[in-house]
Amino acid sequence: MGKETPLITIVTVTYNAEPTIERTLQSVERQTYPRIEHLIIDGCSTDHTMGHIQRYVERNGESAHLIRVVREPDNGLYDAMNKGIALAAGDYLVFLNAGDRLHEASTIEQIVAKARWQRDRANYAVLYGETDLVDGEGRFLRHRRLQAPERLTSRSFLQGMLVCHQSFYVRTDIARAEPYDLRYRYSADYDWCIRVMKRAERRRLRFLNTKLILTDYLSEGLTTKNHRHSLMERLRLMAHHYGWPLAIALHFWFIVRAIVKK
Repeated sequence: MGKETPLITIVTVTYNAEPTIERTLQSVERQTYPRIEHLIIDGCSTDHTMGHIQRYVERNGESAHLIRVVREPDNGLYDAMNKGIALAAGDYLVFLNAGDRLHEASTIEQIVAKARWQRDRANYAVLYGETDLVDGEGRFLRHRRLQAPERLTSRSFLQGMLVCHQSFYVRTDIARAEPYDLRYRYSADYDWCIRVMKRAERRRLRFLNTKLILTDYLSEGLTTKNHRHSLMERLRLMAHHYGWPLAIALHFWFIVRAIVKK
């Protein structure tokens, strides 16, 4: 694959991620697609996270991916992710945080093949797919309950975050125009995805359902650990984007759905 294929930026944000970072690094390292930039944003970890990263950089000759490491204090996860957006050199970017993995060694290669990249403005704004959940040891738990819709629009997220953030590849020019809103502590990713889709729709750009499982997602992230606060923040965000009556009605349905599934 030559210059007429897109550069894919994978942004990994870390802070004291020693127990989980290695499998994320290995996941990127084994990708068969050659044009990958791995941008690692570390918030000054105090454990051995940087040791894993340094060894990964040293053995990179085998995979020849472009790796850039930034180590500096930040104002939380979403601030660090904004740094990743600002620094990304790729045509598309995706966030793959510590503990998460690309589903297969050929995942990026398969995504690019489906996207049929052209060097013009007609390229898809968002490439998306499915997600599997894994535990702290990287073992498969289940397929993600929320499934990616056949046809994604900005209104799809009325039903919740149907596409996992780590399975949501965004054209970098669009991502850069919509940085994360740091007023939100738990659900800025939900807000960001909606704003990205709205911007793309205003420009009449398309979204591509790859119909692939793209990510093995560690189900113990910030939102999972703070589920109640996350739901309240999500309600406010949903009301902002879709109006309070619809947001309240749908949240009652989410509660009923959760009870029924128990």
